[in-house]
Amino acid sequence: MALGIFALMTSELLPVGLLTPVGSDLAVSDGTAGLMLTAPGLVAAASAPVVTVVAAGVDRRVLLAALIGVMAAANLVCAAAPHFAVLLAARLAIGVSIGGFWAIAGGLAVRLVPAEHVPLATSIVFGGVSTASLVGVPAGTLIGDLGGWRAAFAAVGVLGLAALAALLVLVPPLPSRGALSFRELPGLLRRNTGVRVGVIITFLLITGHFAAYTFVRPVPREAAGVDDDALIGGLLMAYGAAGIAGNFVAGSRLAAHLRGTLAAICTGLAAVTALFALLGTAPVTAPVTASALLVAWGLVYGGVSVSLQTWMLKAARDASEAASSLFVAAFNLSIALGALVGGATVDGLAATDVLWVAGSLALVAAATVATFRTPL
Repeated sequence: MALGIFALMTSELLPVGLLTPVGSDLAVSDGTAGLMLTAPGLVAAASAPVVTVVAAGVDRRVLLAALIGVMAAANLVCAAAPHFAVLLAARLAIGVSIGGFWAIAGGLAVRLVPAEHVPLATSIVFGGVSTASLVGVPAGTLIGDLGGWRAAFAAVGVLGLAALAALLVLVPPLPSRGALSFRELPGLLRRNTGVRVGVIITFLLITGHFAAYTFVRPVPREAAGVDDDALIGGLLMAYGAAGIAGNFVAGSRLAAHLRGTLAAICTGLAAVTALFALLGTAPVTAPVTASALLVAWGLVYGGVSVSLQTWMLKAARDASEAASSLFVAAFNLSIALGALVGGATVDGLAATDVLWVAGSLALVAAATVATFRTPL
């Protein structure tokens, strides 16, 4: 399941590292190319609760296999797409897979391992989310640099097929354990303050992050003069390595210091994006400074997914599947909105301005965490 989530989230975020070559090859602007993130993000946000409710009676292994199969096929279509419209249509199918798979897989670790191993199993499953942006995207960017952006989409399609085979062979049957109605989702959001605050923090933090991260390729080029595609690919790999470290650091602190860890992450993201905007454009040192700040960005962002998911599960211990679907919907809607806001900013103002958008929203998220005092 971790491999499946890794493949799905890598697929969703892959355009981050391929934005410029895809736009150039298919004759669209960077802002328009950003729709490759906006469109599937919106679909994933809607499909998370819809798939959870509509397919409530389907065996979970069968459902996960079907969703990952759709993702694999859609990426192969992207690899062969002759026009941007075809690519965008395939990205919509990927959005359905992302939202449904992530929402369902989130609550299954408890059914796969003994009780004493559930925390570790859950962290491994959700590690696929953070690892996608921290490793999958840089790897996809590197493949794109070496073999072209079509090769990168094809590689993710093949990865999806591998995940499909692993699900069918290694995961046992997982019959549904009951129905979930659409009314339960807004009801949980309305009556549970912790869930509601978690959704707000997710919205602020992820929207801000992806307003800037979607354009992590053009930003170093415009702001700091880093115009070597191979160097940018290498920097994204360093970003990923730092992020893995950040994921483990945050994970080790969440049991005892959930609120403080999440507040520190929000504050750190606000600081690093502001410093990127201020120092990354300084003469002479711009490439070196921008490179160091990009790595720091990865280190801080590494703990975001596991921290937000832990917050939601602790806030709704007896409604984990419903809380997961709300979290996935908020997370993916925020990716879409962030890409949309970032695209409008890049096209209408300047690439560096997306850093200020990211920093401002992260700062508001930090204030939201700090003011929430209800125990989880």
